[in-house]
Amino acid sequence: MSRLVSALGALLVLASGCASSRPPVADSAPTSQRQQLTVLYVADLHAQLRSHPELFWRDGKERIEVAGGFARVAAAIQQIRAERGGDVLVLDAGDTIQGSGAAALSEGGALIEPLNALGLDGAVPGNWEVVYGPAVLGQRARELKHPFFAANLRDAASGERLFPPYLVKTVGGVKVAVVGFTDPDVPRRQPPGYSQGLRYDGPEVLPALVREVREREGAQVVLLMTHVGLAKAVGLAARVPGVDAHLSSDTHERTYAPIEQAGSWVVEPGAFGSFLGRMDLWLEDGKVVDRRWELIELTASRFPEDPEVARLVDAALAPYEEALSTPVGHTGVTLARYAVVENPLDNVLADAIRAAGGTQIGLSNGFRFGTPLLPGPVREADLWSFFPITNKLKTGKVSGRQLRAFWEQELENVFAKDPEKRFGGWLPRPSGMTLRFRSDAPKGRRLLALEVAGEPVVDERLYTVTACEREGDSPDMLCRIPGVQEPRVLEVDAHEAVRRFLAGKPRLRASLEGRAVGVDLPAVLRTQQIHP
Repeated sequence: MSRLVSALGALLVLASGCASSRPPVADSAPTSQRQQLTVLYVADLHAQLRSHPELFWRDGKERIEVAGGFARVAAAIQQIRAERGGDVLVLDAGDTIQGSGAAALSEGGALIEPLNALGLDGAVPGNWEVVYGPAVLGQRARELKHPFFAANLRDAASGERLFPPYLVKTVGGVKVAVVGFTDPDVPRRQPPGYSQGLRYDGPEVLPALVREVREREGAQVVLLMTHVGLAKAVGLAARVPGVDAHLSSDTHERTYAPIEQAGSWVVEPGAFGSFLGRMDLWLEDGKVVDRRWELIELTASRFPEDPEVARLVDAALAPYEEALSTPVGHTGVTLARYAVVENPLDNVLADAIRAAGGTQIGLSNGFRFGTPLLPGPVREADLWSFFPITNKLKTGKVSGRQLRAFWEQELENVFAKDPEKRFGGWLPRPSGMTLRFRSDAPKGRRLLALEVAGEPVVDERLYTVTACEREGDSPDMLCRIPGVQEPRVLEVDAHEAVRRFLAGKPRLRASLEGRAVGVDLPAVLRTQQIHP
């Protein structure tokens, strides 16, 4: 437990919200050789164009405030640009054109004008940028004013990179290179049909590119921007030398304090436009001598909205407003998803999926999407925000032995001590089933108890399960469980399952129910950065 406390502390305890590698330099210290590079970046915007309720937690305290929205992101960027006389590099670390109803209904097209108004310098495509297929990804890339860059994303047939491997710019007299890297696990992690025709290289391509931008491009500052998750980013920092800072994304982690690894800093700036990461680097004689990181909370109380970007957002959303504002139910409690193991929002989803399939067990994927849903109407837009794909549901029969194997593998995916073995999102969410486990136990030995309807799971017994069909999976695959008996794809998708479930006016709960319990973890685990 002491390791857990110290690891959480490394992420969350910096009271000022920013960190520096040494005390600020006094006004008299700078010389004509001293230069400052300011880098701003967002990550995992997930098409949240408008401001929304956001849950913040620091030092054991929680609060909900209105935050985010592209107009507020734009205002914050403009404010810092003005402060720095325009000498700012602004980046996007991916998962941007997917995650809302308007994004899904327009295949990301609704995002283009508001995105272009942010004045970004470049972006790494995230794992969800391929959700509409490679052809649409290419089209959106052409429509954007800023370039995509990624070292490891290739056309499967030709082997050619889809985008340049890095971005090189001179900002405020400093030549900076940003090497991009997106998640190579996409073909396994998501429905395989999304990335058909694409090929992903592994991290072995990175060291040579870092040397290339230093030696051939003459970069004074080298940044590595990856969409692989914070745990893997920390692991990469030790394997890829010569990087001044590592800009991570994908896991929606909020690193108020940078993680130092092998002389580099690793940071991640939250999600949904609720945060803006700022890193300042100071150079003397072309070498980085000081660094400062700040995770800026983009709350309505701190930042206004830029009126022009707000107008573009309204125009982009106008064609979808009527359909997305339709109520589908009501919640009397706040439903939030920000937890690695169990959360109230996913309990509702898993219950709806199980009810729609009429099975003993329901499983919802470990998605990280979705901002808090406050008491009041549940709208079509909310369905898209916390389940932004409309996969059909699928049922099948699974043995107790298969269930044990499934959970042991999923626990390894989330809590593997080797960051390279971490995979996908948070823990899947069960309904009709409970599990107890130790997160720090060895692979294959984490489960302590597994029950269905309050009874211990029997290896030889068959259990009925409902989950989601994944485009491109084999017919006998169900939620990453292979060899399912009597698989059947239903006509009902996850959205319709929730509509039907809420129509029954169930009693929704804001509290945890003990469906998945890590005996060595806090009751609510907000981060996967718990094991060294």
